[in-house]
Amino acid sequence: MSDTEQKKPSRRGFVFGAATAGAAAAAVVALPKVQEVVSEPAAVAPMPERGGGYQLSDHVKKYYSTTRT
Repeated sequence: MSDTEQKKPSRRGFVFGAATAGAAAAAVVALPKVQEVVSEPAAVAPMPERGGGYQLSDHVKKYYSTTRT
């Protein structure tokens, strides 16, 4: 086939092109409705003044006593 000759369009190509155009049109219609959700960063709790946040409270002592065999 030479460069000057053109292939006859096929039905498969037409259907593929129509489906692509339909999907593109649906995307164009849907995209303006999409809004960017901007979330604020979570507030960081301040560090305890005297070191770690672990405290040996009554409920922790009770848990430890239940784990002993």
